[in-house]
Amino acid sequence: MVRNKVYIGGYQIISPLGYTSLDNFNAVVDQKTAVKPIDIEGLNQPLAATFNRELLDSIFKEHGISEKFTFLEKLMILSLKKMWVNQQLEITSKTLLIVATTKGNIDVLDQQSRFYHQPERAYLSVLAKQIAKYFEFDNDPVVLSNACISGSLAIAIAKDLISRNVYEDVVIVAGDLVTKFVLSGFQSFQALSDELCKPYSINRKGINLGEAVASMWLSKNKPLTAELPIHVLGGASRNDANHISGPSRTGEGLFLSANAAFQEAKIPKKSIDFIAAHGTATLYNDEMEAIAFNRLGLEDTPMHSLKANYGHTLGAAGLLETILGIESLKHNTLLPSKGFDSLGVTQAVNVVKEPVAKDLQCFLKTSSGFGGCNAAIILKKTL
Repeated sequence: MVRNKVYIGGYQIISPLGYTSLDNFNAVVDQKTAVKPIDIEGLNQPLAATFNRELLDSIFKEHGISEKFTFLEKLMILSLKKMWVNQQLEITSKTLLIVATTKGNIDVLDQQSRFYHQPERAYLSVLAKQIAKYFEFDNDPVVLSNACISGSLAIAIAKDLISRNVYEDVVIVAGDLVTKFVLSGFQSFQALSDELCKPYSINRKGINLGEAVASMWLSKNKPLTAELPIHVLGGASRNDANHISGPSRTGEGLFLSANAAFQEAKIPKKSIDFIAAHGTATLYNDEMEAIAFNRLGLEDTPMHSLKANYGHTLGAAGLLETILGIESLKHNTLLPSKGFDSLGVTQAVNVVKEPVAKDLQCFLKTSSGFGGCNAAIILKKTL
């Protein structure tokens, strides 16, 4: 069977570091962080990257986004609206919406929420239907909630559906919020750092959390508005089934995911210019990734983590970090891994410390999450 090529038709990031993808890219190049102390009753002042709600409320009003939507729904609608500016996407029966999230509208279950008496709004299916109805999608939306790989996995699945001609276009929106529920969960794991996180570093103490929303349009048609089209070469997901929260100590799931993505992409591993890694700054995740990348023969390939810029944005992380990888390709710039000091994993990896101007053609994005899930996708500039 002849498979369709899959192109990136457009994308958009809304985060505490900026309300466009370019603003976010520039912020990362400048090594800015949105991580700061936040005050949530009952918790010991954790660090996290959170939105300025008041400023966003005024932006929602400017775009005519109704108060009938939750904060996360409004962010997702705004991201999609901004993505479609100057794009030529027509929603048809061959267009699918994928909503990727870890906890969705979990904040509506807080007694302080104005949606507290509508507990059904916490269902992920209801969240997805709200977005689909707003934009009048013909098909029922698909919800992807597979821990922290949700955003990356959505790209891999969209690529597969388009390449097999099940759909011609797939629209992805991914997002998660910082809530007391999520913070207290990570705190119970003793996984939160009390300072800015330090991925792959000897002094790493754990993660910071963050919130963001990102959107992406994938298509079998080369976008007319893109000066430099990006092609999704391969994508795969594997589960190591090691532990409910701890990754395989040998990096097995990540190794298998990346190998499968390379097999689909049909390119040699050494052709990868950089790795947009997961890099949570926890003891076991960073060690596992270093082992997996060495098993893949990618120990010398430049790599970065963006968790010290954004915190861990859960279901949004994979999509947000993929978009910034695409911006790296377009600007021929290796992104720095903020927070990194001295290597603290047992296997050698090439962590980028400062922005580097370099001709870039292709990159690997990896994600890993609770329950042993792993995903890998490969993207390349194309003519």
